[in-house]
Amino acid sequence: MTVNGYLMALSSAAVIRDREKEGIQRSISGLQSRLDQAFGDEIREDFIFGSYTRGTILPRSMDKRSDIDYMIVFRDSSSRPQTYLDRLRRFVKVYYSRSEIAQSSPTIALSLNHIKFELVPATYHWWHGLRIPARRSDYNDWISTNPNDVNEILVGANKSNGNLIKPMIRLVKYWNARNRYPFQSFELERMLADKSYFGIRFRGQIQLKDYFFDAMRSLEYCDRDAQYKIDAIDRAHDLIARAEDFLSRQQDDQAERAIKRLLPPPTRAQ
Repeated sequence: MTVNGYLMALSSAAVIRDREKEGIQRSISGLQSRLDQAFGDEIREDFIFGSYTRGTILPRSMDKRSDIDYMIVFRDSSSRPQTYLDRLRRFVKVYYSRSEIAQSSPTIALSLNHIKFELVPATYHWWHGLRIPARRSDYNDWISTNPNDVNEILVGANKSNGNLIKPMIRLVKYWNARNRYPFQSFELERMLADKSYFGIRFRGQIQLKDYFFDAMRSLEYCDRDAQYKIDAIDRAHDLIARAEDFLSRQQDDQAERAIKRLLPPPTRAQ
């Protein structure tokens, strides 16, 4: 197998398959029904957002933190964020009493057998629009958000790059999960969706490996970052450079071994 063939197969394995997807959809339908029972007209709207809607979510076998982002927009906007977080915590305790529940500011995490939900409370403000709770380190209680803006950017980038951006992002996220998450998943996806791939598109025969190599080379750190992040990025850069050197000398087997050290085949339990 070639390096590109291996990366293509690995990216395909990183797609949530029908059986797992069916279980997720049942959980989503159940959540929607229970929210309606618990809150009724108190909820203005509720919807999925994040990597699941973008097609860049990984199976839990490849990312133990894989989750579904779910926004609940309350009609009443007069309270502080913790009020809505408390309401969602009480909701999951009543309707999901046997599940693992935790507050992970600014969300309520609900862990089911096959997937984890991050429940995000939100309200509308007449001036600021849709708002979600700020993280505890932020000065403001609320921050404005557009939960689907990355989706639009990613769709455009994927289309203009031979539908190779989404597969590449799944590979980079797999690397991120295997290396103790040096980057936050959302920030990583936004950075890769925003990135310019102009130089690759006009290089000739473009393959997934070209996008993956380029994306990995673009990962950076600063002196203040944790040592594990610095080590993970340095190692990735070194293995990518080795693979490219082997490929330039037509030593495809050696190049593939270097990439498999960077991205080993997934096992059932990560």
